[in-house]
Amino acid sequence: MYPFTEGSYAPRNGWYVAAFTHEIGEELLSRWILNQPVVLYRKADGTAVAVEGRCPHRHYPLGASKRVGDAIQCGYHGITFNSGGKCTFVPSQQSVPGVYSIRSYPLIERGLWAWIWPGDPEKADPALIPDMDEIGFGIEGYLSKPFYFHEVDGRYQLLNDNLLDLTHLGYLHASSIGTPDDAATPEERDANERRIRSRRTMRNTQRQAIAEGRIDFDGPIDRISGMDFHFPGFHAGIGEMLVSEGHPRAGEVLNSSRVWHAVTPAKRFTTNYFFAMGSSDHKGVDEMIEYLKPVLAEDMFATVEIEKIIRTVDELPPELMLKSDGTAVLGRRALQKMMDAERANG
Repeated sequence: MYPFTEGSYAPRNGWYVAAFTHEIGEELLSRWILNQPVVLYRKADGTAVAVEGRCPHRHYPLGASKRVGDAIQCGYHGITFNSGGKCTFVPSQQSVPGVYSIRSYPLIERGLWAWIWPGDPEKADPALIPDMDEIGFGIEGYLSKPFYFHEVDGRYQLLNDNLLDLTHLGYLHASSIGTPDDAATPEERDANERRIRSRRTMRNTQRQAIAEGRIDFDGPIDRISGMDFHFPGFHAGIGEMLVSEGHPRAGEVLNSSRVWHAVTPAKRFTTNYFFAMGSSDHKGVDEMIEYLKPVLAEDMFATVEIEKIIRTVDELPPELMLKSDGTAVLGRRALQKMMDAERANG
């Protein structure tokens, strides 16, 4: 499935964000993850769990059912499953068939996020969750907050592509967070088996609209902008503004922030999109909750409209790639490699 090979959609053996931790409570929370219904909730002891959201009897949605203690009772016929997925009660008969169970998913809370492993549970190594220090979460003096959750009507790789190519900032987001230098400045990148890192350092550049009235400096600035893509669906961004060379305050940090985009496949053509932010400017974090809503709306608009085109055009022609697509190409190749390995290993 575009842009991957036939039959490829998204890696299964990887940690994805299923929810912000604050979303999971006593009530049943329904999410689609990699084309499967999932239910998340907290047991009485506070432990967050994730189980399959489909009753095996008549495929009734368990997210539309009810809690009975730490178990879920199907709202259709009362069949009950414990938090490990085992069926414990069938109202219409005394015995419980051994085949009656639902899947229980590995789920780990770390940082602001609850991480789910949709693939082979034997391979669910917690060490593969992005390192909180590496993504810039928990920096001393930072205030970090979850901002938004959206289900976007576009396949998950379209949002990955968006975040892997930040040249769009100066155009799609020209009125807010970007300038033309986001595209004109050469990109530096490096990669390993778990992530791709991209950085742009813009010297003596104009400030973005977002900086007006928010930094204590009137002259040209230096900007550092970049994104780390942690496979298969987490992007950690860095943004810093500094006083430019030649000024008595040269090198002084005017603003420092981190943004986190979690991109989780929902259904084949929809995506669960989680956005969070942290900054040393605590007041600024709260202000950004409203300010950034239209910015993310622009990214989601682009995703939705591209999805409409690629699903509608007969015989979709190949993309005409640019030099700036290098990071996105590396990201696609890394995910394709993961999917090929899963297919090869059955």
